[in-house]
Amino acid sequence: MSGRFRYRRVYDDASSADEARVLVDRVWPRGVRKEELDLTEWLREVAPSTELRQWYSHQPEKFAEFRRRYRAQLRAPDRRRAVEHLDELARRGDVVLLTATRDADHSQAAVLAEWLNERQP
Repeated sequence: MSGRFRYRRVYDDASSADEARVLVDRVWPRGVRKEELDLTEWLREVAPSTELRQWYSHQPEKFAEFRRRYRAQLRAPDRRRAVEHLDELARRGDVVLLTATRDADHSQAAVLAEWLNERQP
């Protein structure tokens, strides 16, 4: 049985000890010490490129285009290992993708969770 991918802000409390919690931001969140974060791992290799992240700049009016470009990046061969790793975590249970973005619904974590869930049987 495969788990589902969900997303939430890194600043939110963990909801279950049974789920993997993976930070999917390219940079470490401000104001968070590594030893304070209940984190399974930090998988920055699956984050959008620096160029795409800077272009988007978390402007909701650009989200549809950001979503399209990021999904294209996720299909690239250089992201394959990171995506396969997330799939492996999901085979063991639910996975929460964490982001420090204020608007999690317009973040790479939301796009990534949607894309990964679409790929599951």
